[in-house]
Amino acid sequence: MDYNIEDEKLGQAFDLRLMRRLITFLKPYKLMFLIAAMLVFALTAIEIAMPYITKMAIDRYMTLPFAVATLPAEEPIGPPVILFPLSLPTQDGSKENTYLVDLRSLPNATRIRWEEHGYIGIERYLFIAVDDAAVIAVVARHAELFIPLQGGYAIREENLALLPHNDRVLLRERSLRGISLLAIVFVIALVMRFVFNAVQVYILQLTGQRVMYDMRHQIFSHILRLPVRFFDRTPVGRVVTRTTNDVAAINEMYTMVLVTLFRDFFLIIGVFIIMLRIDWQLALIILGFTPFLFLAARKFRNHAREAFRNVRRTLAKLNSFLQESISGMEIIHLFVQEIKSNSRFSNVNAEKYQAEIKQMLSVAVFNPIMGLIGSIAIAAIIWYGGFDLLRGGLSFGVLVAFIAYIRLFFQPIMNLSQSYNVLQGAMASSERIFLLLDEEAEDRGKGQVIPDFKGEIEFRDVWFAYNEGEWVLRGVSFKAALGERVAIVGPTGSGKTTIISLLLRLYPIQQGQILLDGVPIEQLDIKFLRSQLSVVPQDVFIFSGDIIDNIRLKAAISTEEAIAAAKFVNADFIDGMPDGYYTDIRERGAILSTGERQLLSFARAVAFNPRILVLDEATANVDSQTENLIQDSLRKIMKDRTSLIIAHRLSTIREADKIIVLSKGQIIEEGTHKQLLEQNGLYATLHALQFASTSCSTDIPCGSG
Repeated sequence: MDYNIEDEKLGQAFDLRLMRRLITFLKPYKLMFLIAAMLVFALTAIEIAMPYITKMAIDRYMTLPFAVATLPAEEPIGPPVILFPLSLPTQDGSKENTYLVDLRSLPNATRIRWEEHGYIGIERYLFIAVDDAAVIAVVARHAELFIPLQGGYAIREENLALLPHNDRVLLRERSLRGISLLAIVFVIALVMRFVFNAVQVYILQLTGQRVMYDMRHQIFSHILRLPVRFFDRTPVGRVVTRTTNDVAAINEMYTMVLVTLFRDFFLIIGVFIIMLRIDWQLALIILGFTPFLFLAARKFRNHAREAFRNVRRTLAKLNSFLQESISGMEIIHLFVQEIKSNSRFSNVNAEKYQAEIKQMLSVAVFNPIMGLIGSIAIAAIIWYGGFDLLRGGLSFGVLVAFIAYIRLFFQPIMNLSQSYNVLQGAMASSERIFLLLDEEAEDRGKGQVIPDFKGEIEFRDVWFAYNEGEWVLRGVSFKAALGERVAIVGPTGSGKTTIISLLLRLYPIQQGQILLDGVPIEQLDIKFLRSQLSVVPQDVFIFSGDIIDNIRLKAAISTEEAIAAAKFVNADFIDGMPDGYYTDIRERGAILSTGERQLLSFARAVAFNPRILVLDEATANVDSQTENLIQDSLRKIMKDRTSLIIAHRLSTIREADKIIVLSKGQIIEEGTHKQLLEQNGLYATLHALQFASTSCSTDIPCGSG
């Protein structure tokens, strides 16, 4: 099976079915997510308001908002246009219907109509209401520069520049106050944006971390309940990736994409509405560029999808190679394969590098294209708006605001590159996570519990195959009574270890029955069933931590019981450890020898005090001295317990009450050691071969047997 295929699968960038399941993880934190969404609306409003504040500062206070308008008598003038009659000669010498008009009060439609007919002049004026003695003094000193009006005076922009600095400041005091007020509002908006953004980021990250915590916990809890057959077909690295990388990808979607998409959507809509209200003609010019934006985004999406797929595929390949190489480092050293392994890694690493470069180029081309379209849009606004500005139909503040709004309008679309990759990766990760969570788990906590469990075992015509049609056990039937020691021997591949796996319900049988105290194991609670058995395997797994925890494994066993169990199996080496029973033995018991790890395994079995003891090649990796240490312990451990012993060393099972001989999944002989030798069958052959090959070894003295 190609385990890299799974990482090549990429579904839709947005899958509603998967999103519904993902949102269930957000339900406990919906209030926090709602607060984050409300902050998005607030931040969007602030972002939209800031360019408008700039426009107000320019149009109301930095530029002169009044112009001369000569209107025909039939021109309708509706509210709220502010007009001040002038007594200025026009081109035809007439002084009728000439006004100083406040451009800020003109509705857009009126302004455009007056501009098209040439009613509005190009020059700009400052209107001064005479309500202050200091202002009156300035007008009196420079009367030749001012135009008297009803209720005040007007001064041309060019004449205003001729006034002394202090007089100009005095005349524009209201504008200065207005600019100061807007500057304060702008600073407050900046501070609010900073605070809201910081709070939003914190809430999103906190929510994301809690979701990741819950998701990892649910995944690991589910993994613990999965049957062993799942791990037979699934690499360990794949399962680890589900709990780490894939969960992190979903967290990135929660914290970066979901809220960002909401923000970008409302930002685009809000900006466009504001632009329409300010100047619909300029807004339509911007709208004309959007098809090019979405066309570029669509092209990028197709290229990004393929590039993203290649990156994930090569990453999976690189991780698989690293895991395999590090796990097999001892073999690499033993067979001097360092150069070959390094060469293979270079090829895989180069493939990953090329995939990353292609993805980077995809983004590197997309962003400049979007920037180019945005720059062209700004140039179009400057060109069109500039002409309009010079004709007097557009204010400078509107032009500045539009340039700022263009940047706000284009930025969300430019963010599509990162959001698309994150969203697509999250969808792919969520699909793999839910495939794992949908794997059928073992049904624990349900089933029968035998109050006075004795430990009698019976196999009735058991047939089993790991793969359909490839039978490993064929009609196996035997009994093991209370306190009986039953040994199972046979050639490699005959099904010895499979019997233990079936007894523990690690796999379901296809035919027959396995009974404990007369009850089929399928009817027993799995937790109860496995708590009654202790297995001492050939390859002992030691957890990182100290010795005492590796013996106890569960809190129900006290420290005193664990120490007593270690002494019971003659694990005297512990007393010589630096910190005794609290010595840190590192990952997989790195500081322990094979024999010491085996003794710890026997101590575990004693501490658990099971009714059934299973020894699966338990002394195969133990030297003669260590084996002698544990033989006496084994006799004590197996007393009053039903014991199943799988062994290649026939010398270790001569005292068994019953020996079962397997061959090709079938029981071909059964009896005691003496009876089987007398039958002169397969057992006798194996015995003769083994003792002949070890006739003068220290394990089996010459002439024994």
